[in-house]
Amino acid sequence: MRIRDFQQLIETMYSRRDRQRGAARSFLWFTEEVGELASAIAGGNQHNKEEEFADVLAWLTTLANVEGVDLEQAIRKFTEGCPGCGQMACVCEAKMT
Repeated sequence: MRIRDFQQLIETMYSRRDRQRGAARSFLWFTEEVGELASAIAGGNQHNKEEEFADVLAWLTTLANVEGVDLEQAIRKFTEGCPGCGQMACVCEAKMT
């Protein structure tokens, strides 16, 4: 599935509720899911990690929809290399920490 297709799927399924909730409250849900992902990574259960990665992606997509951001367009900057150093395999020293 392409990113644009997933974004449209989330839009179709949840747009009415997402817009009623708004960006600020959706962001809170997103951060909660990030916390659950951190716990899943620490716990090491593969199925749980997959579920939490999917939830984080879905909530990030929700935020993009509420804010009118086309995710596929937004990530195009990475198709020509790292935005910092321009290399396909990043060599930015600042990204090491």
